[in-house]
Amino acid sequence: MWGDPADRGQTAGIRECAPQAQDCIHRRSRHKNRVDEVERAKNRTKSTVRSKVEPVLGVLKLKFGFVKLRYRGLKKNANQLFTICGLVNLYLVRKTLLNLAPA
Repeated sequence: MWGDPADRGQTAGIRECAPQAQDCIHRRSRHKNRVDEVERAKNRTKSTVRSKVEPVLGVLKLKFGFVKLRYRGLKKNANQLFTICGLVNLYLVRKTLLNLAPA
């Protein structure tokens, strides 16, 4: 599970629901004015992954309105999600595609 520091106290709940899940939540790297460089490096690695994923989820939610899931059947929900993911991919590379278009 990936999360921000607000999810730090949720480790027990994660283990209860998904015992095999890997906990990738940021940990404190500063304690009593000492900096743990190993933990800081781990947090930096986690941040690079999140920084690549968060903008995509923002486009998915804000531009295409995929905030709430309607229970219309698993197949319909899956088709809607796959379609929106394809549109998000096109939206994110739209400038590149427009520059490649012949004039």
